[in-house]
Amino acid sequence: MKLVKLVIVAAIFACLNVSGVWAKPLTINVGYTGALGSPYDLLATKFAELANEYSNGEVNVKVRCCAQLATEDEAFKAMQLGTVDMYVITDVNVGPHFPLFDIMGLPYVFQSREHVKKVLDGPVGEKLAQDLYDATGVMLLTYGGVGYRDFYNTKRPINTMADLEGIKIRVPKNKAMIATWQAFGAAPIPLAWADTPPALQTGTVDGGDNGTSFIKAQKFYEIAPYLSILEHFAYITPLFASDRILSKMDDAQREAVMRAAKEAGEHHVKEMERELGELRSFLANEGGMEVTYPDKAEFIKVAQQVQDDFSADRSEEFKKLLQDIRDAAK
Repeated sequence: MKLVKLVIVAAIFACLNVSGVWAKPLTINVGYTGALGSPYDLLATKFAELANEYSNGEVNVKVRCCAQLATEDEAFKAMQLGTVDMYVITDVNVGPHFPLFDIMGLPYVFQSREHVKKVLDGPVGEKLAQDLYDATGVMLLTYGGVGYRDFYNTKRPINTMADLEGIKIRVPKNKAMIATWQAFGAAPIPLAWADTPPALQTGTVDGGDNGTSFIKAQKFYEIAPYLSILEHFAYITPLFASDRILSKMDDAQREAVMRAAKEAGEHHVKEMERELGELRSFLANEGGMEVTYPDKAEFIKVAQQVQDDFSADRSEEFKKLLQDIRDAAK
């Protein structure tokens, strides 16, 4: 996703150390915890390619996969200290360092693809990035694409919320997810990820929700014949940068890096959508799953009560952000 308009970028860079005025060719390490070929890799690799191109080789980006540099939690702290240059981090792992990001873990915080774009590409997304920088000294270069959790089960097709009644659903030990499935009328059962496949096979649980790529990779279509496109939880994996690495760049290098991040994010959005379509097509055809597309309206209405419950004891800033995101859907 496009992140920051030029005026905001200029304001942020104005705060950086002026040592970048006489910058020399620079090597940047960009890390992520995912595997090669993962959405993390897709974003980091495209950014590296474009940054190298647009800087005429003056910014040499090295991509470090598979937690070579640090875990996501370690990486955010290290960017604050300036010991890690850049990192692709899942939204849920930003929350401990910047609590406003916890909002991304609420159900149906994004109601549609149009809503996502309006929020992240617009004033709400820009302000969130600025607030993050002001609070932590870490800059969000691009939000990238959005992934969704799809629901699979062994019992029946899901067309309405009533169809979920009594279905035992594997969930992570996550309060928002547990509360969401309870509100939807299902019976959530917290289980570790490793216990999920045998629990499905034995009937300990009837289904679960995961990113679509995981449903394919784990071959859940061999156990659970029903797939429902609820998109109730969304997730993003933004690219972040340390203040220290940005301060080492001259104006031309910064311009190249920002252009590369913007275009890599746009590319990531398109590729994530393309891959999602291919995955769902595989599950429906080669995987033989019966795919349904329930009307989201009743789910969104119930989910907003869950959002309210979880924001009740949060800051006024958190509540305002939630309202601003909702308003963007209108």
